[in-house]
Amino acid sequence: MSDLIIETTGLTKRFKNLTAVDSLNLQVPKGALYGFLGPNGAGKSTTIRLLLGLMKPTKGKVFIFKKELGEERLDILRKVGSLVESPSYYEQLTAYENLEITRKILQLDKKEIDKALEIVKLEKWKNTRVKNFSLGMKQRLGLAQALMGDRELLILDEPTNGLDPAGVKEIRNLIKSLPRLTGATVLLSSHILSEIELIADYVGIINKGKLVFQGSLEELKEKSTREICIEVHPLSEAEAFLKRQGYQVENKNGMLYLSKRKTAAAEVNKTLVLEGFQVSHLAENEKTLEEIFLELTGGTLQ
Repeated sequence: MSDLIIETTGLTKRFKNLTAVDSLNLQVPKGALYGFLGPNGAGKSTTIRLLLGLMKPTKGKVFIFKKELGEERLDILRKVGSLVESPSYYEQLTAYENLEITRKILQLDKKEIDKALEIVKLEKWKNTRVKNFSLGMKQRLGLAQALMGDRELLILDEPTNGLDPAGVKEIRNLIKSLPRLTGATVLLSSHILSEIELIADYVGIINKGKLVFQGSLEELKEKSTREICIEVHPLSEAEAFLKRQGYQVENKNGMLYLSKRKTAAAEVNKTLVLEGFQVSHLAENEKTLEEIFLELTGGTLQ
């Protein structure tokens, strides 16, 4: 991951006796859809505020586009769009009028409004007052605001919070399309594992302020422990036999468990049967992503 859009080194934020972010070393590759995952209260929102320069770190540094945020904040943030908590808008104004305010603040060309509305699929409702929008449409308007100005990095903090299942799916599909449609790198925070699994290609997992995993989604899946579970009679003799054959065997609750990494289930079954053992049950088990997440975060999934 040599071409990084975001890199933090030892990023730490303390509030009196609470360390909300603890020596965080984030690495977000260019063009990635990076899922920033952790239980509620793990330090995700504090980290995002640090990345956006909304608060100063106790120690450590933030580099965005290979520039240090503390030294080149304004230059960096011109290329960063964000959606933190609920989007800001004027309900009495139309979607277009809201984006016109954003355009004037950012001193952008008027074409940026229609471009953003098209990406978030709100062009048909651009002249509708925001007070008549559903919550999902309001979130899409917030994303349109974040997109204006050819942003190279989008930072989205829990963008599906409070949405019904249809709204969640709508926003999820939109976020998933953003790197392709805009060329932007996306950092998306969430406490919902299933959402990140459906969207992200890279994952960072934070728990109690510490980064407990960082890598591709495939690397996270590789942390799964595969095993073969066998019910066999006589149990003790079968366990001793398999150990003599060089297998790593664990006897738990009347079942034998073998690591599956270098073991084929069919081979084990054949070996036992040919030796005269009665195999009444054999299954291949693999930890789900949820089980891996629970292990990494100390069993806290919200």
